[in-house]
Amino acid sequence: MTGLASALRARAVIGAAALLAFAGTAASPAAAAPEPRAPREFVALDSVDRTILQEMRYTTAHNFVGEPIDGYRQPLCVLTRPAAEALHRAQTRLLARGYTLKVYDCYRPQRAVDHFVRWAEDLADERMKAEFYPLVAKERLFADGYIAEKSGHSRGSTVDLTVVRLPAARTRAYVPGEELTSCSGPYEERFPDSSVDMGTGYDCFDTLSHTEDPRITGVQRANRQLLKGALEAEGFVNLPEEWWHFTFKPEPFPATFFDFPVARRSVAGH
Repeated sequence: MTGLASALRARAVIGAAALLAFAGTAASPAAAAPEPRAPREFVALDSVDRTILQEMRYTTAHNFVGEPIDGYRQPLCVLTRPAAEALHRAQTRLLARGYTLKVYDCYRPQRAVDHFVRWAEDLADERMKAEFYPLVAKERLFADGYIAEKSGHSRGSTVDLTVVRLPAARTRAYVPGEELTSCSGPYEERFPDSSVDMGTGYDCFDTLSHTEDPRITGVQRANRQLLKGALEAEGFVNLPEEWWHFTFKPEPFPATFFDFPVARRSVAGH
């Protein structure tokens, strides 16, 4: 009986161990799915042109939401190669005239657009209103076209950018919580970001941002035309409602909205 009892106890121990192992496996979280990567047609802009300045606003808190945006892992401009090469040609034109391009946003993942939508639906969050939409009621952002559920940026050939006179002044860091000034106010009162005077700041939700707004005259109008002319000569088309927004045509992906993160590893090896 002693041998039988020992065998039964051994079976019980083995069975209990198997149950514990199974329970541990069942309780452990599933392995995270790998992040999507960009198609081979995408590149980091600095692999095509290192002279174009990059101030990638959505990796920081200095944007209309007031916090870093989902999907922006690194302050990096990613574009389809044709768009990046066209920017390089436009940059060559501007450098010869004593200016440089500066990009604010390039490819934008769908998860970032979704972040914008969630923010716009939260009418109580107006922490950045005084700078980016001082004259627009937040509940009007969808109806007025400032926020949408899809963005051309997610197709990879759209870029937000400005012009900076050389030598480029250093842009001071934005301090979260600092006093905000209106993006549509006088140039010397707006946040200093080294751009020439375009009549408004970047991402200004105001009709003054319309590229051909008749209230924009003189030097401001000339600066907008400088940017627009340099980019249109290389195949970019301006969005009339935003002086900073341009799309390269023909787009390699005219109907695909990507969601890979903005990070160098997304385009590594391209």
